[in-house]
Amino acid sequence: MGNDRRISQIFKGKLTLEGAGVRLKRALGYYEVPLFDPFLLLDDFHSDNPDDYRAGFPWHPHRGIETVTYLLHGSIRHEDSMGNGGIISPGELQWMTAGSGIVHSEMPEPESGLLWGFQLWVNLPARYKMMPPRYRGVTRQEVPVVALEDGGELRVIAGVYEKTKGPVRDIVVEPQYLDVRLTAGSEFEHRFKIGSKVFAYVVDGEGVFDDGGEAVKAESAVLYGDGGPVRISAGKKGVRFLLISGMPIREPIAWGGPIVMNTEIEVDKAFREYNEGTFIKTKKNK
Repeated sequence: MGNDRRISQIFKGKLTLEGAGVRLKRALGYYEVPLFDPFLLLDDFHSDNPDDYRAGFPWHPHRGIETVTYLLHGSIRHEDSMGNGGIISPGELQWMTAGSGIVHSEMPEPESGLLWGFQLWVNLPARYKMMPPRYRGVTRQEVPVVALEDGGELRVIAGVYEKTKGPVRDIVVEPQYLDVRLTAGSEFEHRFKIGSKVFAYVVDGEGVFDDGGEAVKAESAVLYGDGGPVRISAGKKGVRFLLISGMPIREPIAWGGPIVMNTEIEVDKAFREYNEGTFIKTKKNK
């Protein structure tokens, strides 16, 4: 157990207004961003008060990143500039590669009841920032569920758990994205590539996220150092968490709202193109 991954830092989600006025908890997306490379942002939108979310995320651009929206409760209507559209329902997700540029909207539907989900932003290396955009919608039935020995379960969204592969593949930073639910008092172990960045986000309940540590409660992000496996023990009421990893990019970050590039010049160019109507790349305006 001497080479287990140990907790480096714990970050508590911060109340934030995003989109057209959606109240959410931001687990990462501030000063701590370089520590989570290649991940830029993780938002937890979770409320049964429609006033907290009905304004949604109207049409807006992205460039240079991937956005991953994963829904637990409620429904969201998605539309984008490539012609994709539809409803994201509980247990479903969209993995959108903005690349050279995409404009999209995500609006709650219907505008009542519990809405609960997460949006993760994944950075793209410089050589891929202007790649053609692509969209992948994943239904609940496409996400494999692995039964754990103690009665818990694990959903594989991306990457591999033992021999089970997730439906989202061919992603630049080689991510793993697992949704893990442990029963009370049970334990979980998983090994990641040496050199990969690993973090967990506690969705519900509480658990101990390294050997001998203190319990970590919901709405907290646990950042691990490098090493071998992670070992997690559930508390008395069990624990649910997202376990995410990817290979660091180690490049400069220039961030302007929904645009993430390597230099401020590139960010300014993106917004200028958006205002001029040349943001969406075609054969004519490349």
